[in-house]
Amino acid sequence: MDATHRVRNDGRVDLPEQQPAPADPSRFRASDADRDRVADQLREALAEGRLSPEEHAERIELVYSAKTYAELAPALEDLPVTVAPSAAPTVAAPQDLPAPPHEPAGIVAIFSGAERKGRWLVEPHTNVFTMFGGVELDFREAVLTQREVTINITCIFGGVDIKVPPGVRVIDSGMAIFGGRSIAGGDPDDPNAPVIRLTGFTLFGGVDVKRRAPKGEQGDFRERLREQRDQIRQRRDERRDHLRELRQARRRDRRER
Repeated sequence: MDATHRVRNDGRVDLPEQQPAPADPSRFRASDADRDRVADQLREALAEGRLSPEEHAERIELVYSAKTYAELAPALEDLPVTVAPSAAPTVAAPQDLPAPPHEPAGIVAIFSGAERKGRWLVEPHTNVFTMFGGVELDFREAVLTQREVTINITCIFGGVDIKVPPGVRVIDSGMAIFGGRSIAGGDPDDPNAPVIRLTGFTLFGGVDVKRRAPKGEQGDFRERLREQRDQIRQRRDERRDHLRELRQARRRDRRER
């Protein structure tokens, strides 16, 4: 009998433990930085003539409405892996999508500080404990493993600062004793928006949640989409003027002849 199936003295059989299936990276939530990287590659493709202005506008709209890596991938599926030399990674096919490295699900700061920022993977449940210390959580470029994640915070004589991007709903289910919990307003109306749920308690401490746009981002998605369309119209006008000048030059040549 296989070594993984052992028969006990009482006649029962020990079956191998079922390992949980690995998470599909294509279902991870895409960050604003991921969308910006894809938009940059589409701009390069437009400049090189790989995309028409109409195709570029359609794909940009797709990119800024995408919520997961799987929804981002079609925007680049028929373009070269690297449209132009760039240090920013491209969005690969769903099966090859890179996932951020796994971080411990627990964050502890005692008489010290701890932080999670940049591109990091947010597990379904994260425990935060701080005593006479501080913790900073920046979700602006974070990748959520599922639509709703829970952050359980125990804050004693300390502070926890949280930054979330626009479009993320924050639900505070925790309590404060001789402390405070401040949650910025502006929750999105979209019922399918990602959710960060805060639980736990605060004793002589504070939890502060602020909404901040990602670094380097100007305006929201709609504003950036309008800027993209304005650039396309400007290029069209420049091409139209150039063609008009060519026609006029040809007419002058014919008259001179």
